[in-house]
Amino acid sequence: MAQAAEAKGKRGKPRESSMTTEQLLKAYRDMLLIRRFEEKAGQLYGMGLIGGFCHLYIGQEAVVVGMQTTLSEGDQVITSYRDHGHMLACGMDPRGVMAELTGRIGGYSKGKGGSMHMFSKEKNFFGGHGIVGAQVSLGTGLAFANRYRENDRVTLTYYGEGASNQGQVYESYNLAAVLRLPNIYIIENNRYAMGTAQERVSTARDLSKNGSPWGIPGLQVDGMDVTAVKAAGEEAVAHCRAGKGPFLLEMKTYRYRGHSMSDPAKYRTREEVQKMRETQDCIEHARAALAELGVEESQMKAIDNEVKAIIQDAADYAQQSPEPPESELWTDVLVEAR
Repeated sequence: MAQAAEAKGKRGKPRESSMTTEQLLKAYRDMLLIRRFEEKAGQLYGMGLIGGFCHLYIGQEAVVVGMQTTLSEGDQVITSYRDHGHMLACGMDPRGVMAELTGRIGGYSKGKGGSMHMFSKEKNFFGGHGIVGAQVSLGTGLAFANRYRENDRVTLTYYGEGASNQGQVYESYNLAAVLRLPNIYIIENNRYAMGTAQERVSTARDLSKNGSPWGIPGLQVDGMDVTAVKAAGEEAVAHCRAGKGPFLLEMKTYRYRGHSMSDPAKYRTREEVQKMRETQDCIEHARAALAELGVEESQMKAIDNEVKAIIQDAADYAQQSPEPPESELWTDVLVEAR
């Protein structure tokens, strides 16, 4: 029966998972690092030090932090334009990420890519993509390369619930299913595609079933609970490493800020946002769990202070790093194959 359910792309709830105190402390620190980084980025944008588009990840931190705990060396990550949190979760230097936001030479793309176009081959982070849904087919290509090389690497391909309606997404599902590619498709459902509520554009209420026509199993996950994310991620990663093909996760999450820094978010009430902050915030949830495990308030305060210092250092570096010279206009634009 279990095999039949899997073949139809239907799964129940993720299995139970737990974090040790040390793991939860690290998850708390990583989520807090992303939160404080994004808050500082918002400040710098308001001061005119960051130009162009800037999409903040505040509220969604548990998704990338929980998934990152399930990965091994060599596994890959690719995502959309709401990407700063993914970069930090992958271990990219906050200095380099913030410097890229301010257009400085010390940034990951030498100040030429900005918020939406940063990469790190060292950390196996492949962007950062501004075209809605484009990263899904690219992530499928990364997974194809892993299958071709016959390694046991997996690829995490993140996209939003708005992008989940794009045609290339379903084409990617089909190819991944046919070739049994080790790709974990992750829908970060933060309820609003730009300013449009999901229920206004789709009758689907469980996006984890989107891969069912191709036999891709899926799980709907509480994306505001880092432990629940870890449990679902472990199941998906084990499925892919075993050569069983792709897996689909719908992370039910929420962004506290607008779609981008230019979005006043008038399509929802302040009361809705405040309720989410008070009842479902992923960082406060982890903090409360740590307190129950006996972690002293002083230890969490020390983490808070450490994170604040890291973010302030990144902001200082981002403002002090020089702008790229004009000669950089002619670099990184052509690759000659040999």
